[in-house]
Formats: sequence, C-alpha cells, structure tokens
Amino acid sequence: MSRKFSRLLSGLFLATIMAFVAPNLVTAAEMGKRAPDFTLKSLDGKNLKLSEMAGKVVLINFWASWCGPCREEMPLLNALHNKYEPLGFTVLGVNVEEDTNAAKGFLKNFPADFPVLLDNTNRVSRQYKVIAMPTTVVVDRDGNVRFLHQGYKPGDEAKYRQTIKKLVRE
Repeated sequence: MSRKFSRLLSGLFLATIMAFVAPNLVTAAEMGKRAPDFTLKSLDGKNLKLSEMAGKVVLINFWASWCGPCREEMPLLNALHNKYEPLGFTVLGVNVEEDTNAAKGFLKNFPADFPVLLDNTNRVSRQYKVIAMPTTVVVDRDGNVRFLHQGYKPGDEAKYRQTIKKLVRE
C-alpha cells in the first residue's frame, strides 16, 4: 500500500469517526464567546484578518483535501455563500494542510467563490480547537461565535442555513 493511499485511508477513517463522536465534545460554554481573531494568507496571496469582517455574518469552515465529508460539503457551502452574500454573509474556507498544492488540486474539482485561507501550521485550527474535519463555526456581526458544528453528514447544511438566516436578520 502506498504511503499516500495509506494517509488517505487514515484521514477518511478519522473524519468518519469524528463525524459521529465530535458533536458530543462541543460545550455550550464556547457559544456566545468572542471568536478568536486571526490573520491568514489566502490562496491568492493576500492576508485576510477575521476582525476586518466585522459587520458581516461569517461562516468559517476548516477543511482538508483528504476529507471525504469535505468533498460533499464544499459545493453546499459555495451555494450558501452565493445565496446569502448580498445580505452581509461570507464563507471563509480554511485549509489545514501543510501542502498548498493539495488545496489547489481539491479546488479544481470543488471550486469556491469565497476566500480560501491557508492554515498550514495549524495555528488557527488550534485556536478554534478543531478536532474534526470539517469543522464549521458561524460568527455573528459582532464577532461572537453563535454556531459550532464538527463533522458533516448530508442534511447538516439545513442547520447552517437556519443559523445564517437568523443571523443576517439580526
């Protein structure tokens, strides 16, 4: 078995397990707290700072190219971004891999109209206590965490949509 294939299988196994286990690890105490600020470089080379997004509802999605559920979720996140962007909403995709080329390859198959940021040292992932792929955090217009979801299974996007609709109306 090749090393790359072995890593892929390990990643898929971990993502699958975490999709079922991780939702139980989130504490309500994290809700309502100020989202940790960060600055990350985007795929186009520009720095993006979360605090500069104040006044918008921001969905931060931590993902990796080896993550099977991320492949399912990315087109849905793109559709949410495009639908709600005119209402003051955006998605920030945060790739957590060391290899930038892996993210670029993934995005050829699953294009994103929103900024894709590179957390190749996992500094921001640690700030947000990411333990599952994907992990989705929604931040309100005031910069507070209002929604946190770890893992992805079909239908979860309805929870995202409900949260987004509520927060863009606030």
